Amino acid sequence: MIIDIITIFPDMFKTIAQFGVIREAFASGSCELNIYDLRDFSSGRYRKIDDRPYGGGPGMILMAGPLDRAIRHIKRKNSIRQKNLQKVILLSPGGKVLKQQVLKDFLAFKNLIIICGRYEGVDQRLIELSVDMEVSIGDYVLTGGEIPAMVLIDGIARLVPGVVGKQESIQCESFEKGLLDWPQYTRPPVYRGLEVPEILTGGNHGDIEKWRKQKAEEITRRQRPDLFDKNN
Repeated sequence: MIIDIITIFPDMFKTIAQFGVIREAFASGSCELNIYDLRDFSSGRYRKIDDRPYGGGPGMILMAGPLDRAIRHIKRKNSIRQKNLQKVILLSPGGKVLKQQVLKDFLAFKNLIIICGRYEGVDQRLIELSVDMEVSIGDYVLTGGEIPAMVLIDGIARLVPGVVGKQESIQCESFEKGLLDWPQYTRPPVYRGLEVPEILTGGNHGDIEKWRKQKAEEITRRQRPDLFDKNN
């Protein structure tokens, strides 16, 4: 999996691949991360990448030209000719809301080219010509697409086979079966008067699995009724 990021703030990504499980993904070669400064694909001495919107209005718009050149450069560099193995993603508030299944679907591709939106948006012509999918990480507005891009990197990299040591860890997570995770406990058995549920220390794995399923359903129904109703 090659993940290419197009951004006007490349320094924001300096440490994303240096910690935890995500570090293992890139250190082992399971994933490759490349960061491209959009200004390197601008024309003119001032490295201009944005301009005022036609029709007036506040803010600036990312120009189609620099983004188009960046995308074409990355595609040539990666030499992945089959269209179905590359996907160009624009992070924007108007995109498809990110869900766990969307992250899993991305594993079918060898190369993800992620555009970090900024300012008031991107020239629509670039979207029509080059973007395969728009993605949003939620119904709120951030200053740019860099943090959402980090969310994608983290969410995708940990799903690549071999990155997480035990696949069971992934299969039993929140959202994998349409439910939130069950309550978790570790040592000590008693903390400030609160005890670990007896069923978890009894050793009966069948009863433990039933308890976990019941608790997952209770928590999902209470905290995310929309998710529970959708999947039950």
